[in-house]
Amino acid sequence: MKTKTLRSTVIFWSLFIGTGALWGTTMMFIDPTGAMWGMSPLLEYMRVLPFPDIFFRNLIFSGIALLFANGITNIITFMLLKKKYRYASIAVIVCGVILMLWTGIQFIVFPLNFLSTLYFAFGVLQMLTGCFLWRKENRGTGHDVL
Repeated sequence: MKTKTLRSTVIFWSLFIGTGALWGTTMMFIDPTGAMWGMSPLLEYMRVLPFPDIFFRNLIFSGIALLFANGITNIITFMLLKKKYRYASIAVIVCGVILMLWTGIQFIVFPLNFLSTLYFAFGVLQMLTGCFLWRKENRGTGHDVL
């Protein structure tokens, strides 16, 4: 795959996942009960997590966690990619791993569902395209770590 195509692909993943996380955060802040979006049943599943009476009485903490874990990280990575920062591909890899960890926790907490499975696959694709871009950009430079 050409470097330009890989770069476009990782830019897509970072922007897609980042804006999706920002939208999810916004939904949780607009209606912390989750009733408006059909997410209120998720609160009951979150009772298995540590300190449920502090962090999971509503979706505010989940929204903040989503914002920092997948929103801001991917938007910053998108900006690094657009500026052609030398190590932006490593940020892509890290964002893919974070998304896989995020959905991995969802697999433990929630019943198996299509959306979590789909986003896990997105995390795998983001990480892999980041690895391919890193290798392509650093081939022959002595920085070929991956």
